[in-house]
Amino acid sequence: MSDIVVSIRQLNKSFGDNHVLRGINLEVQRGEVVCIIGPSGSGKSTLLRCVNLLETPTSGQVIFLGDDLTDHDCDIDSARTKIGMVFQSFNLFPHMTALENICVAQRKVLKRSAEESEAKARALLARVGLGEKADSYPGQLSGGQQQRVAIARALAMDPTVMLFDEATSALDPELVGDVLRVMKSLAEEGMTMLVVTHEMGFASNAATRVVFMDGGVIVEEGPPSQVISAPQEERTRAFLSSVLNH
Repeated sequence: MSDIVVSIRQLNKSFGDNHVLRGINLEVQRGEVVCIIGPSGSGKSTLLRCVNLLETPTSGQVIFLGDDLTDHDCDIDSARTKIGMVFQSFNLFPHMTALENICVAQRKVLKRSAEESEAKARALLARVGLGEKADSYPGQLSGGQQQRVAIARALAMDPTVMLFDEATSALDPELVGDVLRVMKSLAEEGMTMLVVTHEMGFASNAATRVVFMDGGVIVEEGPPSQVISAPQEERTRAFLSSVLNH
């Protein structure tokens, strides 16, 4: 069994004349936490959305656990059950409680019993620090709490990899820490994670590798100690000085 969970090969994505991704090559190993940083408009979120084919690549391949997701014969729905995704907006069902939000896909997609899915949901709510909020509706929760429910919902599917697309950018600053703590604990437990983030502290502390993107290409990648603390490329240095001195 290969340790490569995601392999992105010569990936291009255009929206009309706008060439957003230009020949991206990236591999994510089992247990790695890869943080993608870069200015807005650099293609980070588009890259993440191509991994589970929420965006269809214009050309190139996305190989997940040995299967080419860009192949027409690939069962993308089956593959997606193993790819957890947490968005900027929480995407919870407003008419369902936190518990129900975490149970619904377990029952419909994984065919778990009501008892099993509820037990799993309660355990995950406790894990993200919201054990007492099982019966609360999204409208009764803060943004940070909603995002932690969204993380629990993704984890309920037992994913092989978790994708986080700017998971904290819609949150008030005082709520960001709770979400980052959950993400950091996942990283420490060995969850494979691909994280688009502007939280440099999280990238420095939790990432095994940092990828800096600009203009649709990977400009630089390496351990955080190199990319964030001692960047080689001028574009990386300029970006980091603008972010860190902000």
